[in-house]
Amino acid sequence: MEHGARRHSPAAERNGPPILAELQRLLPARGLLLEIASGTGQHAAHCSQGLPGWRWLPSDFEAEALPSVRAWCVGLANVLPPLTLDVLQPQWPGVPAQVDAMFCANMIHIAPWACCAGLMQGAARHLSATGLLVTYGPYLEDGVVTSPGNVAFDADLRARHPGWGLRRREDVEAVAAQAGLVLCERVAMPANNLLLAWGRAPA
Repeated sequence: MEHGARRHSPAAERNGPPILAELQRLLPARGLLLEIASGTGQHAAHCSQGLPGWRWLPSDFEAEALPSVRAWCVGLANVLPPLTLDVLQPQWPGVPAQVDAMFCANMIHIAPWACCAGLMQGAARHLSATGLLVTYGPYLEDGVVTSPGNVAFDADLRARHPGWGLRRREDVEAVAAQAGLVLCERVAMPANNLLLAWGRAPA
């Protein structure tokens, strides 16, 4: 794959190392991870190299994103060919029946709200009994002052698309609960982002 197919996100370059550090802490030594909304492919390339015991399966809603993912991940033996995946579909073709973890960065606020439910329902279908869904991005939270940067980002998103915008963490928790998932960890990240780890609710 020619180098020119690569798309580049400065934000993905900056937040890759702190995300990887949390994935290394949260995840066991090996497994199969499905990435939702891989975007440029930078997270897949960076994190897969720091998780050598994991097979990393990238995916994106936009088929035109996949050449960039492939270009970033060329030569990485533990990265599988990327899939086109629409979280709103009741079945996810090409996704193994069971995966050990899922990772989704910066999708929930740049997608219609229904995609949050689709993500949680898909995680409930495909995660192993002890598997985690890890989401990353900016959120609104009750009782927490929203940073000026996130206020401006939220306004910009809503101006670009009426269905986009920062989500209340508590609303995401409610949607997760409907799918049988609970919030296991909340980690404050650089630039006013949160990394949230979701697992199956105790029986």
